[in-house]
Amino acid sequence: MAKRAKRKRKPTASRSRGFRWKSWLVLMLIALLLAASLYLIYLDRIVQLRFDGRRWAVPAQVYGQAQQLAKGVRLDEPGLRQILDRLGYARVKHPDRPGSYSSYRGRFLIRTRAFAFPQGTRDSDYLELKLADSRIISLKQAASGRAIGDYQLEPPLIGSLHPAHSEDRILVKRGELPKQLVSALIAVEDRNFNSHFGIDPIGIARALWSNLRAGGVVQGGSTLTQQLVKNFFLSKERSLTRKLNEALMALLLEYHYSKDEILEAYANEIYLGQEGGRAIHGFGLASQFYFNRPLNELTLAQNALLVALVKGPSAYNPLRHPKRALKRRNLVLQLMAEQELIKEATAQRVAKVPLGIKQGSKRASGYPAFFDLVRRQLRRDYQEADLNAEGLRIFSTLDPQLQRQAEQALSRQLQRLEQRGVAKPRELQGAVVLVESDSGRVSALVGDRNPRFAGFNRALDAIRPVGSLIKPAVYLSALEQDQRFTLLSRLQDAPVRFKGEGGAIWAPRNYDHKNHGEVPLYLALAKSYNLATVRLGMEVGLPQVESTLRKLGIRRPFEIYPSILLGAVSMSPLEMAQMYQTLAAGGVLAQLRAIEAVTDSRGRPLSRYSTSRTQAFDARPVFLLNQALRETLISGTGRGLKRQLPDITGLAGKTGTTDEQRDSWFAGFDGRRAAVVWVGRDDNGRTGLTGASGAMRVWGDLMKRIGTTPLDDRLPSGVRWVAIDPASSLLSGSGCGASRQWPFIAGSEPTRSAPCAGGAEAAGTEDPFAWFQQLFD
Repeated sequence: MAKRAKRKRKPTASRSRGFRWKSWLVLMLIALLLAASLYLIYLDRIVQLRFDGRRWAVPAQVYGQAQQLAKGVRLDEPGLRQILDRLGYARVKHPDRPGSYSSYRGRFLIRTRAFAFPQGTRDSDYLELKLADSRIISLKQAASGRAIGDYQLEPPLIGSLHPAHSEDRILVKRGELPKQLVSALIAVEDRNFNSHFGIDPIGIARALWSNLRAGGVVQGGSTLTQQLVKNFFLSKERSLTRKLNEALMALLLEYHYSKDEILEAYANEIYLGQEGGRAIHGFGLASQFYFNRPLNELTLAQNALLVALVKGPSAYNPLRHPKRALKRRNLVLQLMAEQELIKEATAQRVAKVPLGIKQGSKRASGYPAFFDLVRRQLRRDYQEADLNAEGLRIFSTLDPQLQRQAEQALSRQLQRLEQRGVAKPRELQGAVVLVESDSGRVSALVGDRNPRFAGFNRALDAIRPVGSLIKPAVYLSALEQDQRFTLLSRLQDAPVRFKGEGGAIWAPRNYDHKNHGEVPLYLALAKSYNLATVRLGMEVGLPQVESTLRKLGIRRPFEIYPSILLGAVSMSPLEMAQMYQTLAAGGVLAQLRAIEAVTDSRGRPLSRYSTSRTQAFDARPVFLLNQALRETLISGTGRGLKRQLPDITGLAGKTGTTDEQRDSWFAGFDGRRAAVVWVGRDDNGRTGLTGASGAMRVWGDLMKRIGTTPLDDRLPSGVRWVAIDPASSLLSGSGCGASRQWPFIAGSEPTRSAPCAGGAEAAGTEDPFAWFQQLFD
């Protein structure tokens, strides 16, 4: 009995162990399935969150000033062609699509592009424009012949403000993708795109077989969806785990989203090249980068080249490997013909077309100094992240043509100065700021002799002693007191001494080490006499001079000492440009600005940077001061400008030289613009240059290039011209020889006539005490 019982227990134990093993197996499978499900849910969550909320870091695009077209505008044929070429317009026999033009003997036919300006969207137009004698003589609608008074071309894209990781892209929607581009992409990269469910088993099997035979990865079977997953969600790591994630996420992506949504994301995400530290992502930007044209204006050959780059942007870079890129492009055309997307004859014909690379503007670093100013002004209103996430469009005040002229003027003149032995090669540096007088728009800004160098921005950050550039503030302070001072008031240019803190003696001298005795006020400024200037400044009072500088736009803190009257204060070229803008505008302070407006990605205005104008001074004393600054160029320290400009009578300016000739300055203006130039060395060493021999040469070169507009000679209300005898500075008359007209604020003109005017007769009408008052004039 015991034996039988024992035999019965053995099968029971075996069955129990088997049951337990199977139970554990089932539990393990359930756990694995649960883990896999949870992981799949996790991946699904990632896919939906990232894809639904996808917001690429789209740089804010910065535009320059649009070219104005109107009858009478100064423009020649090469200049207009250059403008249109820079905008990416195609020169053709007959312009039949936007972004194209033709020209023949001064007659231009232009099909403009539609563009969303801050003021509203403008549709494409068909223009006929005629040029003669470097001016527009006719502008009308080509189809109807209707005359057009004024027209703006779309503004040039001059750059973009990039996020920290230096990616760049121009977003395009699915409907904006050219049919030829989509057809070529699917034919080459994923011919079953429209039918598969995220992965292509046949393509994968084919790739696996090829890789096994080769003993390594030689072929990929990835679909467009998998490529998007790899670029958008995953790292570049090559592993079985990453490949599995790629397949799973591709399936999930196809489950949740349409083919059009996937294709749109792919078109914006795909990596297509590199420019320095900037990655080129998406077909929209690649079109601008390689062809300087919008995506919707590309030809079949250009679309095929973009698709060719998908396989390897570095290997098939048309700029570095044109033969390799051409071969790959033609293969794309061949595959399109094999799949009957284009005719064989078309493929053969297009295969003979050159690559046609025409790079667009350097969006990241074309104008680094100006961009620095734009970025600083934007920081007042936007967070840095907003500038990179919203696809903002920033309309700046930069005029690319004027900028180019300013850059060339600076580099050319510095090189010439060094060739004359003034300094060693590449030793001199400089800065240029060019502004519109009435509006305060910064038209050009150069911060380095190498304008593409994104380093120290001297236009904004070179804080250097300004020397005699500050003297107009002293003379304006005096001329505001019109009952005490006129342009002909006599000043003593004689030695002066001041005791400072600690008993130190300050005894300024004139540049020529001479004393000039009694001189008229206008000549003391024109000749930049230090001693006369110091005496005048102390007479009107240092607090008054400080107040004048503040009203001229100087915001930087500075100490008030007598030496400030001769420019012993450090400012940047931009700050000096603000001061001279106010003078050029007749006493109206317009805050300098680099931005016109900001819109969102849909063209809706977010903010307008309207002109801020303040009547800082009475126009009458400013008019008088500007007459003295005009005299500076005629007979004063700036008279050498005549060698560069044929007519200087309509210009005004001031030279500036600091101690030991370390800094060379020149500021001047015409009827439209004011410009400030600084030349010096970064180590603050001696240059051997005065304001006239250094900075003024750059200024003259610039104004010769861009052309000048004479200053307005219209008198402000309350100012009148008076004929003055130069020998006595009294009223001239018929008996006098040569006389000269001078402006006076009404009531401040001389009351006595010169002896040559008829002496006794004139004297009988005088105030009997006028002779006494004249002693103090």
